[in-house]
Amino acid sequence: MKLNVIKQRSLWWSISAGFILIGLISMVISWAQLGSPLRPSLDFVGGTRLQLELDCTVAGNCDRPIEAATVREVMAAEGHANSSIQVVGEDRHAISIRTSNLDVNQRAKLEAALGEKIGKFDPSKVQIDTVGPTIGRQLFTNGILSLLLSFFGIIVYLSFRFQLDYAFFAIVALLHDVLVTVGAFSILGLTMGVEVDSLFIVALLTIIGFSVNDTVVIYDRVRETLAKEPDRSMNDIVDDAVNQTLTRSINTTLTTLLSLVAIFLFGGETLKLFALALIIGFTAGAYSSIFIASTILAWWRTRPGQLQPQTASGPGSEDVLPDE
Repeated sequence: MKLNVIKQRSLWWSISAGFILIGLISMVISWAQLGSPLRPSLDFVGGTRLQLELDCTVAGNCDRPIEAATVREVMAAEGHANSSIQVVGEDRHAISIRTSNLDVNQRAKLEAALGEKIGKFDPSKVQIDTVGPTIGRQLFTNGILSLLLSFFGIIVYLSFRFQLDYAFFAIVALLHDVLVTVGAFSILGLTMGVEVDSLFIVALLTIIGFSVNDTVVIYDRVRETLAKEPDRSMNDIVDDAVNQTLTRSINTTLTTLLSLVAIFLFGGETLKLFALALIIGFTAGAYSSIFIASTILAWWRTRPGQLQPQTASGPGSEDVLPDE
């Protein structure tokens, strides 16, 4: 069965636009509430994070779940009203608090105040993380810079290997993948309190590298066919290129997703969100390579005023991919 991507390109574009629009709306709401399109972790904003868990060996200490409102009252009384508070755990017997930088005495005083109001905490399960604001800003700046450099490098390479329009539409597809992933985590941040850290930047860079590979495979097949049949319809060429590489793209993505799902289900807390970002990004990347990058290129090459397809030129134009 042949997949006709060109005939239904309006559908593919509408699906992508819908997902991206929902994500953008979520980012706007997040910006209004948090001052950031995503919920940043301590890696980026700096501060102190306290994770405290009730000691259930004490009689009656864990009879009731912790109420976030009660914790917020204590934080306000201690002068930390703007802190981020999240009740965690299946039984809601633990809290995660992100606040401004606290020294040892301030942390001890805060923990004592919370213990008086909520219950005795298990000292063996207390977790404290502190990141300075300068380091946080540096991590954020370096992360954004690395993303921009990766986009620039891809544009230069694809412009050299193919043509500028190939490179531009490959970047459009990559932006699609990044926006879908960022939008999904913005929604998770608003609804479930999920934070993004420096590993999220690593996940975005990995998504970019993985996604552009599928796009290059399709574009290479388009270029190969154009060199052999320059008078053939561009729409037919793109449809054939997608169908000839479809099995490769799907198999590569599925085998990778199987490993990522295993990490998400059975990996530690640190890797769980990293794996989730890759799952979302790789899925979006496979979709964009097949349905977005290819159809936009065909639309561009067949737009009014473009009388015939242009054959790609440049180093590597004689390369031929093996038959599927």
